[in-house]
Amino acid sequence: QVQLVESGGGLVQPGGSLRLSCAASGSMPSSYIMGWYRQAPGKERARVAVITVGGMTSYADTVKGRFTISRDNAKNTIYLEMNSLKPEDTAIYYCDARRAQYQYWGQGTQVTVSS
Repeated sequence: QVQLVESGGGLVQPGGSLRLSCAASGSMPSSYIMGWYRQAPGKERARVAVITVGGMTSYADTVKGRFTISRDNAKNTIYLEMNSLKPEDTAIYYCDARRAQYQYWGQGTQVTVSS
């Protein structure tokens, strides 16, 4: 079992920045591919960014150039640096960890982009 604890969500103005953190614990969490997903009201949960153990990253087209995912294996923590935030980025952001057929989710953290 992998436990994921998220932090960093909140209210930010359009054009602003936030950094989300997700601390993982459990059986060798560093062996998992980890990422961020988000879900806005009325929309499906969508992948935002993924990072492998080796540091390879992938981003949704909607956030490319604005968001950066990173991984600190020593701390078993991943981050999502969000810049140039837009109102349409408003969503609950979830951290996930996956390996083989297993997938675990964090509790979600609310990000609201509004004036």
